[in-house]
Amino acid sequence: MSFFDKLFGNSDSKDTPNQGFKWNDLTQLQQLDVIEAESAQTPVILFKHSTRCPVSRMALKNFENEYSIEEGSAKPYFLDLIAYRDVSNEIASRFGVVHQSPQVIVIKNGQAVYNTSHDDIDAAIVKEKI
Repeated sequence: MSFFDKLFGNSDSKDTPNQGFKWNDLTQLQQLDVIEAESAQTPVILFKHSTRCPVSRMALKNFENEYSIEEGSAKPYFLDLIAYRDVSNEIASRFGVVHQSPQVIVIKNGQAVYNTSHDDIDAAIVKEKI
């Protein structure tokens, strides 16, 4: 394995989120209705991840390592946008955000109040936004 494969992962790997991190899998369009409703009580964090992209993989790992939001203060969802492209497209449409990958979106009261992508993904800033 090359140095870059160790650092970024092999582009053929189907990277998944950290098993120690408590993500909620986002796999169905109907979940977006639930997310809108949940966001009236608790902010929702959507992490859109491309399993084919080393930049996305690095952003995911960094986000998980830096995440310090107290459990119950926000509900984090993980979307594999390669497997569930229809859900990713609906997120862009429903919440009025331009599709990016990787991307973090914070939903409050059914509205996207913050979104960022790529190297700008920072768990500390997300924590401020919730």
